Amino acid sequence: MTAGVRSMAADPELDDLRASVRQFLANRNSEDTVRALMTTHAGYDEGVWKQMAQQLGLQGVHIPEEYGGAGFGHVELGIVLEEMGRSLLGGPFFPTVVLAANALLLSGDEQAKRRWLPPIAEGNLLATVAFTEDAGSWDPAVVATTAVPAAGGHELTGTKSFVLDGHTAGLLLVTARTDAGVGVFAVDADARGLTRTPLNTLDQTRRQATVRLDRTPAVLVGADGGGTEVLTAVLDLAAVGLAAEQVGGAQRVLDMAVEYAKVRVQFGRPIGSFQAIKHKCAEVLVEVESARAAMQYALWCADEHNGELPVVACLAKAYCSETYFRATAENIQVHGGIGFTWEHPAHLYFKRAKSSELLFGDAAYHRELLVHRIGI
Repeated sequence: MTAGVRSMAADPELDDLRASVRQFLANRNSEDTVRALMTTHAGYDEGVWKQMAQQLGLQGVHIPEEYGGAGFGHVELGIVLEEMGRSLLGGPFFPTVVLAANALLLSGDEQAKRRWLPPIAEGNLLATVAFTEDAGSWDPAVVATTAVPAAGGHELTGTKSFVLDGHTAGLLLVTARTDAGVGVFAVDADARGLTRTPLNTLDQTRRQATVRLDRTPAVLVGADGGGTEVLTAVLDLAAVGLAAEQVGGAQRVLDMAVEYAKVRVQFGRPIGSFQAIKHKCAEVLVEVESARAAMQYALWCADEHNGELPVVACLAKAYCSETYFRATAENIQVHGGIGFTWEHPAHLYFKRAKSSELLFGDAAYHRELLVHRIGI
């Protein structure tokens, strides 16, 4: 690893942050809580959301102090996301903090940042980015939603698909096309002509919605036609943030498999003593540690605004996606029959791994993007 990279494994302050977040989630986001929230419309507990902001300051962890945040960086945010992935936290944290807050920070629009970042940091505003359309592409070039000038701003017309927590967000940052190119537009939840429909998803811990806009009033955020550059940077940061979540989940299911292998007895001995089980757990451990290294380096690149970030983000997302899915599948295999039951949490992680693998593009998509970015 490059000299000067901040070590996430040997920093007492980061260890304290991790311990605090893990303890909080253990108390407030147990498996029973996760299952209960899966059945609700919102998909999250508003009281816990407020506690996250007021007691731990998680929503503002990487938002600069001048906008009401804690002023830390992506390394700290990555630790928070890793712990959230470990505990399968549902709700609007990822779209609000990783997508919307980063979009505002990168927009260069000072008025927008001062208007919306403080309530995000305080936990008073849920936000998301509405980007993909019916084709499901993450390429800004295929944005078809239109924005036309109107009194007081613009009017948007089009449909956005797979919008994370789009049914509960109070602020939607919507990509749309003008004569100048792709732009980012802010839409209030109660705006005229806005229809939001929750989707039935494989992963019930991560909500998505379809958003339809029919001449919906919107305000331009940043430069007209400057959305492509902003969105590309936001998606790179989102890929890295999701990689942190995936590493947290992968470590948790590895721990589950190892714990079970120690106590499950077959043929008069723990199944962990059999070579086949040993190899499974050892191979997953190697992959999880490799994924952690890729994720941590990507977080450092994000903090340092390093020119390697576009390449490393692709690498981290591709590798962590495959590692998480492999770890969840092997966890089910180690558990045997019980691992396939609804009552066991293994399937919850398996579903999260699959949905996360596809979110922002699967491993094949990111490898192709990596090849393009390094000029091969």
